[in-house]
Amino acid sequence: MPGLNLVDYSPNDPRPSPQLSTASNLVIIDNYDSFTWNVYQYLVLEGATVKVFRNDEISLAELVDFRPTQLVISPGPGHPHTDAGISCEVIRHFAGRIPIFGVCMGEQCIFSVFGGRVEVTGEILHGKTSPLRHDARGIYKGLSQDIPVTRYHSLAGTHVSLPDSLEVTSWIPGVLDGGKSIIMGVRHKEFVVEGVQFHPESILTQDGKVMLSNFLKMEGGTWAENDSGRKLSKEKDLGNSIRPPNNDRTYSNGATTAGKPKESILEQIFQHRRRGVEAQKLILSQRPCDLQAAYDMSISPPQISLVDRLRRSSYSLALMAEIKRASPSKGVISLETCAPQQARKYALAGASVISVLTEPEWFKGNIDDLRAVRQSLEGMPNRPAVLRKEFIFDQYQILEARLAGADTVLLIVKMLDEGTLRKLYAYSQSLGMEPLVEVNTLEEMDFAISLGAQVVGVNNRNLTNFEVDLDTTSRLMHKVPRETIVCALSGISGPNDVVAYSKNGVGAVLVGEALMRAADTAAFVQNLLGVSEVNGVSHAEEALMVKICGTRSPEAAQVAIEAGADLIGIILVEGRKRCVSKDTALAISRICKTTCKPRSRKTVGLASKAGGVSEYFEHTTNNLRQQDRALLVGVFQNQSLTYIMEQQRTLGLDMVQLHGSEPIEWASLLPVPVIRRFGCAEPGIGRRGYHALPLLDSALGGTGQSLDMALVRKTLEVDAGLRVVLAGGLTSANVRKVLDQVSDFRHMIAAVDVSSGVEDDGMQSLDKIRAFITAVKGTSKASI
Repeated sequence: MPGLNLVDYSPNDPRPSPQLSTASNLVIIDNYDSFTWNVYQYLVLEGATVKVFRNDEISLAELVDFRPTQLVISPGPGHPHTDAGISCEVIRHFAGRIPIFGVCMGEQCIFSVFGGRVEVTGEILHGKTSPLRHDARGIYKGLSQDIPVTRYHSLAGTHVSLPDSLEVTSWIPGVLDGGKSIIMGVRHKEFVVEGVQFHPESILTQDGKVMLSNFLKMEGGTWAENDSGRKLSKEKDLGNSIRPPNNDRTYSNGATTAGKPKESILEQIFQHRRRGVEAQKLILSQRPCDLQAAYDMSISPPQISLVDRLRRSSYSLALMAEIKRASPSKGVISLETCAPQQARKYALAGASVISVLTEPEWFKGNIDDLRAVRQSLEGMPNRPAVLRKEFIFDQYQILEARLAGADTVLLIVKMLDEGTLRKLYAYSQSLGMEPLVEVNTLEEMDFAISLGAQVVGVNNRNLTNFEVDLDTTSRLMHKVPRETIVCALSGISGPNDVVAYSKNGVGAVLVGEALMRAADTAAFVQNLLGVSEVNGVSHAEEALMVKICGTRSPEAAQVAIEAGADLIGIILVEGRKRCVSKDTALAISRICKTTCKPRSRKTVGLASKAGGVSEYFEHTTNNLRQQDRALLVGVFQNQSLTYIMEQQRTLGLDMVQLHGSEPIEWASLLPVPVIRRFGCAEPGIGRRGYHALPLLDSALGGTGQSLDMALVRKTLEVDAGLRVVLAGGLTSANVRKVLDQVSDFRHMIAAVDVSSGVEDDGMQSLDKIRAFITAVKGTSKASI
């Protein structure tokens, strides 16, 4: 082999073969397995020119452009549904176009792609040989029976789920699985696609190189082409655009590509999801009884009303923003999208609903996306409702959605019979979720109305042929009662597409692909729907708050408040030098509750952002700024929750500061807002829904030790929605310089906290308190 120094150390056939012109650009998809090297070596020694790509380092579009002559899917650890990267996607695209061969998990990917289930076999094998029976065709041409093959697996395709489009080509005789043999190889009946569960590249497998040599002799995409001796032209179109999964072929039971009507895409997806859901129900912890037990524990996230949230939109048309990585009609849209990040962008742009595609094969989503999206909205005032957009046919899927945090689910009239629809609609309502009922025709609209649906989505895309007609929604409006909210679904890409909807009484529009591709989400939404009725506040209007901590006398508290302090902190940790007695704490509490802040201090213009939605920390910060008096903050460190709650009641604390290693969850158990101390980049700092504000401080606090401002910047860069209290070594002399070091993150600094910086010889200085507040307020553009 020119340019190669490969040596075959096996005893079978160490001589390299001449290069094959028909295997000039073979691609291996590596599923992160050490055996991939053996596969590569055998193929090269048999004359192939081979390129290897790991399953997460190349996109389908890039692979199409690479124009492979053959495709080999390597072995790998895990399950084809979760650990095979792009493997299943490339099988779908290239099947019927070029020869495909799968080894071990590669074979499982083939089995799964065409509609079968991969499950535990009942035995775990690692480096064991077994005698192989085969059909003497395809890769087994010219081989004897009962040859030893090497097995490394605990999973295999099941006989009961074997798709009509595949046939078993090899097996290990046995008594497992009700007396049936274990499937060791499959072949597509029409396409040149073969897979083996064993390892032909193993030194212990007899005639493994012969099998690979037989594969390299295969050409074209179908067996008919090979049987007739015809070869595909070198210019055969491998598809310059990504082909929809299962398009123009049949992967599921009940249909073939010849002589029978083709299934619509909707039917194909439906059948595929039905098999997937049935398989999922068998998994421990995901069985229907497991989900019901979890729901009965009331651990599903809090929900909101879809109807109410749509009616609260600040736009004339409510926006349903969709997270969609791919689709059958458009192919891949954005595989790199982080669902929770995208959801937060949508929420802050004014979306009333966030639609999450959870179908894994055609749309590249899953239920974990929905779960993460719901978590990303935690604590957000007036958050959007979360829709599970899925091909739902079973109560199981609805219960799963509710447990993951969905507020509503999609029910497609075209996909289900009347009895099933009524049953699913009622079940969804029983879980507190008003479904979005999708229709496309007058007949379907009539049924949705008879169902009593409060929210009806009109799909402008025909799910049988996937053609889009934006007038579909408008044509059906005359059938809809006034109280029903109608949503226009699919095909909307710009403001011209929604003009007619506003005039015709449509209540909402769903936008997916265009939003996913938008460079600026907020700008796209404003261009689509117009300026929101609720205007945001600029960062320049936000006033910086001051917290005077370690306060030890009523006099110091009064001076601080009159100078403009927003928060008065008292130390309630016994043994600390700044700890105050109960009587002193009560006296300071009375000062806080009876002394008003300067009138000019009240900040104006703190309305929510577009759509009435704001980030959690922005909301909590604005609430603190709007107080007419200074708030009393009790500082605790590693004390019991019971003690903290007793002190809060006794002293009338307005806030609690947790300055130790207390659990974050304590913030939700205390009756007042919580400030919690964090180090820079400490886990949990940006967790929404618990502490009202995180405080960045060094060590134990009150030491005068300054923060590393480079670390502060790094912490703020990670999470644009974060707001913090800045502490650590601040004085009236340095506070301006410290804030200048984070000037581009100024809007994220909600307050500054000072303790030792306003002391002389360990005692609070009234003059230093006034000087510090004056220095800080002078850095704020808001008037005091």
